Amino acid sequence: MKNRFTKFMIAAGAMALICACGDDPSSPNNPQPGASSAVIDPNSSAVVPGSSTGIDPNSSAAVPGSSAVVPGSSETVPGSSTVVPGSSAVAPGSSAVVPGSSETVPVSSSSDVPRDENGFPTLESYGPPPEAYTKDILSNGKTGWSSRYWDACKPHCSWLSSVDTTSEAAYQAGGTVARNCNIHDVEVPAFTLGHAVQQYWMGYEGTNSACVNNNAGGTYTCTDMAPIQVNENLSYGYVAAPGAQFGGGCGKCFHLQFNGGNHANDVKATHKALKGKHMIVMASNIGYDVEAGQYDMLVPGGGVGAFNALSTQIGVPASGLGANGGGFLTECQQSLGWDNTVEAYQQCVLDKCDQVFKDWPNLLRGCRWYAEWYMAADNPTYNWEEVECPQYLVDHYTTTFNTTLENRWRWKDDWSDYKKGDVLDTVYCWKDGENPNDPNGRGAGCAP
Repeated sequence: MKNRFTKFMIAAGAMALICACGDDPSSPNNPQPGASSAVIDPNSSAVVPGSSTGIDPNSSAAVPGSSAVVPGSSETVPGSSTVVPGSSAVAPGSSAVVPGSSETVPVSSSSDVPRDENGFPTLESYGPPPEAYTKDILSNGKTGWSSRYWDACKPHCSWLSSVDTTSEAAYQAGGTVARNCNIHDVEVPAFTLGHAVQQYWMGYEGTNSACVNNNAGGTYTCTDMAPIQVNENLSYGYVAAPGAQFGGGCGKCFHLQFNGGNHANDVKATHKALKGKHMIVMASNIGYDVEAGQYDMLVPGGGVGAFNALSTQIGVPASGLGANGGGFLTECQQSLGWDNTVEAYQQCVLDKCDQVFKDWPNLLRGCRWYAEWYMAADNPTYNWEEVECPQYLVDHYTTTFNTTLENRWRWKDDWSDYKKGDVLDTVYCWKDGENPNDPNGRGAGCAP
């Protein structure tokens, strides 16, 4: 599948990596726009319910892969201005109606907990995080480094091929697929019936990525996947994880503890200021251009890399999003010099955050988080370990539409007009064994 790996030096001592995360079933030697570092079976594009494999290799429906990667660069910033109590405890269950369907799905907390404007439980409502998330792991011998990006592409883990589709049980065990949103940041299905469904064929297809379509009708990373501070010592976020290390790693979580280093061994005050802090990150993209131990952080203002749906989504030209690799911080380093003060880099990044993301609260929060909590550190190093995911990250990751392998929603080329609560158009389809046109019920298909 996509296997693009580009490294380059922004200037002496500053390094940024571009990882394009995949969006289509092209071959490894022919990467497409929005195509991911993530591995996707190029021969599997449509799920056929009732089949023994779950995938129809002859289907024309595309089920590709992902969002993207761009790294970073830079300096330090005094601790964060706002403390957000945080957590990982699972809140009591309840149910919610899946948009466009009569089906109900569990949500992670009861209806009486405080909720944000998007209907998610507030971070505070999950209770305090477990102590394991802030235990000292600086001597565990497992080291890595973090780059950064935000291209706004449909996440790789939003493609149906990112999870096991051999059975409903396997799909559920895989945690289903990641959420994706339309240009207005409203969640839409990750996959629907294929655009080519017909009387004698039934299959599923991932909704188009904005990085492939390059227009307003595609799907994007939901902005609430921007990093968030839990407290002065702990944050949550999403990453592109190394495919060579984890393969099908969608939904895995990792504990990072920053050790004060820099990937290029060019240690600045920012790296020293970040030392000792902890993050729990969840893989929403899988990158085969991401090194073992590297987690490419989803950071608004961190650079768009090889593909750019962010300009389309927020109406800002690429030139206004900072350096292609490294984003706002790299641009600040280029204008302020490579050895300016932590405070100077911090203020420069914050000014750009406030200017570019003023109308996008989640993106603004994540961008300011990078300057304030993350200390504007450029490609910092850390020690890491795999951990159980916080429920907060699970809730913001998991699709609320595609809770099962099956749906009967009609394919849409353009999701820009979808509003929360709209009923989705459906098509009458049947599984193998239920065919009304065959005396023995043989053959999956849909009404013409």
